[in-house]
Amino acid sequence: MKWKLWNVSRLVTAALAAGILLAGCSEKKEEEKTAEEKNETMKVLVDTVKTDEFTMDYCRFGNGEKVLVAIPGLSVQSIMPSAEAIADAYKAMTDDYTLYFFDRRKNHPDPYTIEDMARDTAAAVRELGIEQADFLGASQGGMIAQEIAIHNPELVHKLILGSSSACVGEEQYKTLNEWVELAKANDALNLYLAFGEAVYPPEVFENSKEMLADAAGTVTEEELASFVVIAEATKGFDVSDQLDTITCPVLILGSEDDRVLGAEASRKLAEGLKNSSHCELYMYDGYGHAAYDLAPDYKERMLKFLLAEE
Repeated sequence: MKWKLWNVSRLVTAALAAGILLAGCSEKKEEEKTAEEKNETMKVLVDTVKTDEFTMDYCRFGNGEKVLVAIPGLSVQSIMPSAEAIADAYKAMTDDYTLYFFDRRKNHPDPYTIEDMARDTAAAVRELGIEQADFLGASQGGMIAQEIAIHNPELVHKLILGSSSACVGEEQYKTLNEWVELAKANDALNLYLAFGEAVYPPEVFENSKEMLADAAGTVTEEELASFVVIAEATKGFDVSDQLDTITCPVLILGSEDDRVLGAEASRKLAEGLKNSSHCELYMYDGYGHAAYDLAPDYKERMLKFLLAEE
C-alpha cells in the first residue's frame, strides 16, 4: 500500500490515541499553505459551553440544517488548537451538516468514568440547544457515544462508531495501560511513540517519529495527569449487555488490523446491536486502529450512511 506522509504531529497533538480524522488527513502542513488557501479556510467557532456543574470547550463549523456531534478519542491536549484543520478535514459534510466537536470537561473529577463523560457531553449538547443530532464517536469517543445512546436515546438520531468497543477487558486494556504508565512517569516522548506504533501501520509510524517527538515536546505535566484519569476510565468499561436498548440506525467502522481494541470488538458491537433499526458493519484492512484518519473514503462512507433514507 502506498502511503502519503500525513501531518501526524498535529493529529497527535489534537487527539492522542484515536481522535477522529482531525488534521491528519491534510497533505500539507499548515505553514505550507498559501495565503489564498488560508483565506478559503472555513469559518470556525471555538467556544466554551457552561453548565451549573462544569465547562467544556467545543468547536462548531458548517452550514447544514442537520447536526453532527463528534466525540474524539483519548486526548492529551485539547483539540481546539486544531479546529481549523478539523473543519478542513470535514468540509465535504458542511453543506448538509453543522458539526460540533467536543473536548472532555475541564477540571474533571478523579475518577472520571465513561458514564460520567457521557452524562457531561449530553448535558453540554442540551445546553447548546441541540434537541437531537447524529453522533460520531471514535475509540473512547465511541464508548461515550454508546452510553449517550443507551441513557439519552432521544438525543441520538443516527450513530457512527469508529474503532470502538462495547467492553474493555484485561487484554484490550494492555496497550492503554502502557500509555497510562508512561503518562504517570511524565514520559511524553515515549507515550507518543508508543501511541504511534500501536495506532498506525508500520510505514506510517516510521515516517512519523520525528513529528510525534515534536508534538510530545509541547505536553505539560498537568496534561499528562489529566490524560491518566481519562485513559483509566476505559478499564473495565462494559455496556455489552445494554446494546440491545439502542434502536437507532448505527454504522460501525472497524479495522482487521486494529492493534489497540482488536477487530473482534467491532464485530461484537454489530452482534449486540440486534434491536437497531438498521445496523451496518464495515471492516477496513491495512489502516490499523487509525482507519479513522488514514482510510481515504472514511468521510464519504459516513456521509452516505447519514444521508440515507430510513
